[in-house]
Amino acid sequence: MNFVIFILALFLFFLLTLLISFFGLWFRARLSGVKITFVALIGMKLRKVSPATIVQALIMATKAGLELSSSELEAHFLAGGNVNSVVLALIAASKANIPLTFRKSAAIDLAGRNVLEAVQTSVNPKVIDCPSDSSGKNTIEAVAGDGIQLKAKARVTVRANLDRLIGGATEETIIARVGEGIVTTIGSAKTHQEVLENPDLISKRVLEKGLDSGTAFEILSIDIADLDVGRNIGSELQAAQAEADKKVAQAKAEERRAMAVAEEQEMRARIEENRAKVVLAEAEIPKAIAEAFRGGNLGVMDYYRMKNIQSDTDMRKSISEMEEGRGQNQEED
Repeated sequence: MNFVIFILALFLFFLLTLLISFFGLWFRARLSGVKITFVALIGMKLRKVSPATIVQALIMATKAGLELSSSELEAHFLAGGNVNSVVLALIAASKANIPLTFRKSAAIDLAGRNVLEAVQTSVNPKVIDCPSDSSGKNTIEAVAGDGIQLKAKARVTVRANLDRLIGGATEETIIARVGEGIVTTIGSAKTHQEVLENPDLISKRVLEKGLDSGTAFEILSIDIADLDVGRNIGSELQAAQAEADKKVAQAKAEERRAMAVAEEQEMRARIEENRAKVVLAEAEIPKAIAEAFRGGNLGVMDYYRMKNIQSDTDMRKSISEMEEGRGQNQEED
């Protein structure tokens, strides 16, 4: 009997503790017009759901005129979602007359997107710098048809598209596409002056490309915030090409010079070789004369006559060389 009374007293103490712990939360919910029971609050606790979070979300939704059930909020909480962010997004969308259901809002939140920020961006458009500060670049550089480099910086005004927020590309895609459009537009211009005179030409052509397709945003405008003239890339490339051509020509000239030197050395070697042959041939003359004497083909008088002819020839040659030298000296004087 005493054991039964002890168990009953323990149960009553536990029940009283629960009532005291949830009374303030239940009372605040009732004052706010949220119909919720102690049993529901205890069930949330047992399911490891934060009763305070659910009740606070229900109070905000009720005061904003939204009809949400505690079971929907509990399911989203158990799925790992941000209940307060979803409810605040629904309230903001309701005030701005933006069609947004709890199902879509919960799906956006579970997809890892900030649904409240998306609704705020849908109401108040956001400005994105292109290139972004995180890229480490201050401008987008492109070269016009005349070889002049232009440095541009754009600001893209976007608005969140809630229908494409799930699965849509992020801001990085918008920045990349706008940057590509700027480079293409400047590169297709014949001269850099065309772009400087009409900077809005970039904005018009980039907007015509429909760069926001497949993204979570809708591009409202693209404004060129800064446009400066950079280096003369064309002249630098021409100078580099001329320097390369010069080096090629020098290499070919050096090759021809080396070939000429080699040919000259070869000719000298041939001359020396021919001289050696002449010396060898002259060395054979005395042998031939001696052989002629022995064979009786050459007499003493014939030999002296040949010597006289050689001496006469050498004398005539010396006289002619002396006369040529005198004529050159007279011409120089």
